[in-house]
Amino acid sequence: MAGNPLFNNWTNVIAETRNELVFENKNKTYGAYDLRQKYNRTVTIALIITSLSFLLAVCFPMILNWIKQNAGEEVELPVSETVVIMEPPPLDPNEPPPPPPPPPPVMETVKFTPPVVTDDEVIDEPPPIQTEETPQVAEVTQEGSGDDQIIIPEEGTGVVEPVKEEIFTIVEQMPEFPGGAAAMMKWIKDKIEAIGYPQMEKEAGISGTCYVTFVVDKEGNVTDAKVLRGVSGGPGYDKVALQVVKSMPKWGAGKQNGRAVSVQYNLPIKFTIR
Repeated sequence: MAGNPLFNNWTNVIAETRNELVFENKNKTYGAYDLRQKYNRTVTIALIITSLSFLLAVCFPMILNWIKQNAGEEVELPVSETVVIMEPPPLDPNEPPPPPPPPPPVMETVKFTPPVVTDDEVIDEPPPIQTEETPQVAEVTQEGSGDDQIIIPEEGTGVVEPVKEEIFTIVEQMPEFPGGAAAMMKWIKDKIEAIGYPQMEKEAGISGTCYVTFVVDKEGNVTDAKVLRGVSGGPGYDKVALQVVKSMPKWGAGKQNGRAVSVQYNLPIKFTIR
């Protein structure tokens, strides 16, 4: 291979003459020189291994099929079995016979005799004879001595529980302040100014809204006024709001199905420090 002009051609990168010239006066133990020297041998070995592998891959199914054909396959033949029925043993005359089967259950039935219609007279049984043990009814009315007292309970003395009137929250016609909502807000504002803001809350600059709940009864009176949720840190506002609601005039009563009823009402009152 060293004398082959194909491998020693100057245009061939791996030519030995070219390698000697390139690595002249240099360290030939360097890896590139060794790779160039062994390149042809490495390529040849790789080509041979690749060809053999390809050939083996192509011929492997054929070889495997040939082995199966020559090896032969064992055929399992069906096995037939013969069943021989033996005669039963002879009966022993000394052995007692088996007990008979139990009789079927008997259903109890009741036989009804059909009625017979006759022309004989039906005789009623006489009433039982009264004896000393039988209670007797006296024939004489006995009068009392006059000292006995008959107590008759008087009517109307029982305790009658009062019927609690139903309180509605929403009705067909809600209660109305005299003059409407605008008149109510003006009345509340004037009433609060007349009472005056509580001094402690006013100095602390506390503002907030107090929610008051009350009931407008069927006559229009404001009753059961309570603080539903007060102003945080301002208990004086709650007292003022409660005082204002309790002093309200009569409302127009709410109506349900055409009749006046009691209605619960919630009213927010806002306090603002300017």
